[in-house]
Amino acid sequence: MSQFMVRQGDVLVTRVKTIPGGAKPKARDKNRAILAYGEVTGHAHQIADPDAVGAVLLTVAESATFLRLARKATLVHEEHDTIDLPAGDYSVTIQREYQYGETRRVLD
Repeated sequence: MSQFMVRQGDVLVTRVKTIPGGAKPKARDKNRAILAYGEVTGHAHQIADPDAVGAVLLTVAESATFLRLARKATLVHEEHDTIDLPAGDYSVTIQREYQYGETRRVLD
C-alpha cells in the first residue's frame, strides 16, 4: 500500500494499514461524521455523506481518532477545497504547533 496523506487546514488524514484494537465508535453530531470543528466560525471538517453510512469515526483513548471508509468519500469544509478520500482506514490528526515553550493546536 502506498502512503496516502492529505491536509485540510489543521486536519491531517493519513492512511493506515490497521486501526488499533479496542477502538470505539465516536458519537456523531446530527448524524454527521465530523473530524474536527472550527474554533471561531463553527464550520466543521466532515465527510460529505448525507447518511454517513460509509464513514465511521473511531477513538482509542481520547487522544487518537481514526476514520474507516467503506467507500470513497469527500472531506469538506466551508473554507477549504474538498478532498476525495479512497475507501480505507485512516488516522486523523489535529496538527499542533510549538511556540515559546508550549505546544498548542493549530488554529484553522
